[in-house]
Amino acid sequence: MPLKSKPKRRSGCPVSISLEKFGDRWSLLIIRDLMVRGLRTFKEFQESGEGIATNILADRLKKLEAAGIICSEVEETDGRRMNYRLTKKGIDLAPVMLELLIWGARHEQTGAHCAIMAKMEENRAAILAEVRRRWQERDSTPLIPKFGDLNLGRT
Repeated sequence: MPLKSKPKRRSGCPVSISLEKFGDRWSLLIIRDLMVRGLRTFKEFQESGEGIATNILADRLKKLEAAGIICSEVEETDGRRMNYRLTKKGIDLAPVMLELLIWGARHEQTGAHCAIMAKMEENRAAILAEVRRRWQERDSTPLIPKFGDLNLGRT
């Protein structure tokens, strides 16, 4: 059996290498859903409102697991179901995810609640500590409510 070769990297730049691991939009949304929305199962990701196709979702879950960013565990009450969870490597993306949330809410029209985003921006350290606490304690309570729909006709 031939040995699998490592994929060739575009460069040695840390940003480039990071983007190769989690830089597509679907991977980042899965990480977001695990980190702040409390989603855990394939079905929950599929029904999250983002419109991800099942084949793409399966592919991204596989890639994130291969990269060591997430892990899968058999559901204790139903051995046919898998639960996904961020690894230590995955939870270390919390500061990046927080800054993406804040940046997007500050510079673009979003469905995020302004008061919640302002609180997150003012209390970065506390928010990150809460994200890590929930991860350590396996607390899947959503950190932020579901984002509202955009009214694109609004000015």
